[in-house]
Amino acid sequence: MTKLTRIISVLVCAAMLAGCAGAPAAATAEPQAQAPAAQAPEATAAPTESPATETPAEDVTIKVSLWDAETSPTFTSVINAFEAKFPNIKVQPIDTVAADYTNKLSVMLNGGSEVDAFWIKDADTIFGMVNKGQTEDLSSRVAASGVNLADFNGLADSFQIDGKLVAMPFRTDYYVLFYNKAVFDAAGVPYPTNDMTWAQFEETAKLITAGEGADKKYGAHFHTWQACVENWGVQDGKNTILSSDYSFFKPYYEMALRMQDVDKTALDYATLKTSNIHYSSQFYSGNVGMLPMGTWFATTLIDKIKSGESTATDWGIATLPHPEGTEAGYTVGSTTPIAINSASTKKDAAWEFINFVTSEEGAKTIAKDGAFPARLNPDTLSIIVSADGMPEGAADALTVKNIVLDRPIADKVTEINQMLGEEHGLIMLGELSVDEGLAEMAERAAEILK
Repeated sequence: MTKLTRIISVLVCAAMLAGCAGAPAAATAEPQAQAPAAQAPEATAAPTESPATETPAEDVTIKVSLWDAETSPTFTSVINAFEAKFPNIKVQPIDTVAADYTNKLSVMLNGGSEVDAFWIKDADTIFGMVNKGQTEDLSSRVAASGVNLADFNGLADSFQIDGKLVAMPFRTDYYVLFYNKAVFDAAGVPYPTNDMTWAQFEETAKLITAGEGADKKYGAHFHTWQACVENWGVQDGKNTILSSDYSFFKPYYEMALRMQDVDKTALDYATLKTSNIHYSSQFYSGNVGMLPMGTWFATTLIDKIKSGESTATDWGIATLPHPEGTEAGYTVGSTTPIAINSASTKKDAAWEFINFVTSEEGAKTIAKDGAFPARLNPDTLSIIVSADGMPEGAADALTVKNIVLDRPIADKVTEINQMLGEEHGLIMLGELSVDEGLAEMAERAAEILK
């Protein structure tokens, strides 16, 4: 079959089978599950920069754009904390439904909205805003305020574009390793350490896989997102999904295929897709020993255990396994940035707000809500892991040295990410060999980036 025919046949087959599989499992708030909104056409205007000034002395109201305020306590918490500390600056939230947020924000900025500061739901969409000159350069304000960008574990580096700091990281989620202690205990195998390599992960999965049929306990589980294979290829920070050569994905595709097709230590991709099996249901039911997944899953799992919906009541967290030659603590994740509208007439007050919500005090405020701040350190982590239901040793497991963005802040990243998802499915279904799939990725990426 031609390349296009293979892609269409696989997508049509998957859609038909998914339609027969019944209702999908309940979704959780997962950054990777969100499809990035299409970027608007880009202009060539450059971001502006204003010198840092003192806190406004007179009363002022700033408009701040956000989404789903009623169900996102982190926004409300930091706004309330800010207004308590800066009583002369009032914050007027501009709230939008999450599904419409990225498009609505684009419309507001394109139309010269009076919004002063705005959170960005899909971080990779900021590139289009920068090219339109809609983001204020924060470099001088950061320097004048004495902010140490190193406190953001590498996340701030992603928002340095053409020598300008176009946004500040607010919160984050990143990949860790969840494990079911009961599965390990039954096999008599020690729990994962915080310094496990991917090779050790694969071997451990063999040791704890047991049973047959409906009673089988799989050593590991890879969700169907391409991130759950490809992220391990960019984990060391040396490569990104914007590439002309995707050979750095090869070891992880080979590992995933060995585990599903040869060792049978992970449920195969085709079954997961056709039966619409969600990673959460597999872990809740106790059928999985190890699950690489984002930190957002921790609070969801705790809630499901409390409600009796999860039988995996004895669980733990370990640091994400790492490639050979990469130190433990390197992981992959996403971030929610916040920026100043370059057209704002209240930039000083807007900076005070941004500086507060991304500060140590702001980080501790959102940590109390169970969210992971971008300014992640032992103090903020101690608040998160003190929550009722968090497992022993979570603080060490959640400590990171560097967080690599799964999707870099760059032009064409949305199109590249979509393409990689299509090729990922073909590789995992066996329609393409690993080498064929990686070659097609490179060929299609070159066309997109041309």
